[in-house]
Amino acid sequence: MAKVLAPPSAPSPLYEEDFPLWAERQAELLRAGQFDELDLDNLIEEVEDLSRRERDMVESHVETIVEHLVKLTLSPAARPRRGWLVTVDKQRAKLARKLTTTLRTHLETELPALYAGLRRPVARQLEKDGLQPNALAPVCPYTLDQILDPDWYPDNVHGLSAAKP
Repeated sequence: MAKVLAPPSAPSPLYEEDFPLWAERQAELLRAGQFDELDLDNLIEEVEDLSRRERDMVESHVETIVEHLVKLTLSPAARPRRGWLVTVDKQRAKLARKLTTTLRTHLETELPALYAGLRRPVARQLEKDGLQPNALAPVCPYTLDQILDPDWYPDNVHGLSAAKP
């Protein structure tokens, strides 16, 4: 017979006062099978937040990669290119460690919106190089496969040397 879990009658003050200690206590209760003592309302909320945090994290990595790919593509500046390449490489490595099938599907769906949100700030950054805001493509010029590929870098429109470090 299944055991019915009932949430505690009052929210745990520990959740508000010391979240790490609250989380450790919830883990101990789960390990011990003391389900009736769990702070279910807050535990459910935190489990739901885990997925959101993972999505936010991979979106952030993709935004950083795309931002630097756009700079590598459009900027006539030769000097900061190595830094942009290093940033792309680091972010791709971090993203590869986090990416799952579900998160990849999420990124495929969200890539147009992520790019749309980047266009204005990246255009402002590239103004210092004399580029007009309309120099940025209206839709993301990179596929998710290109963004994820550790060996792929875009060609520079000004003919600067190959992007590989």
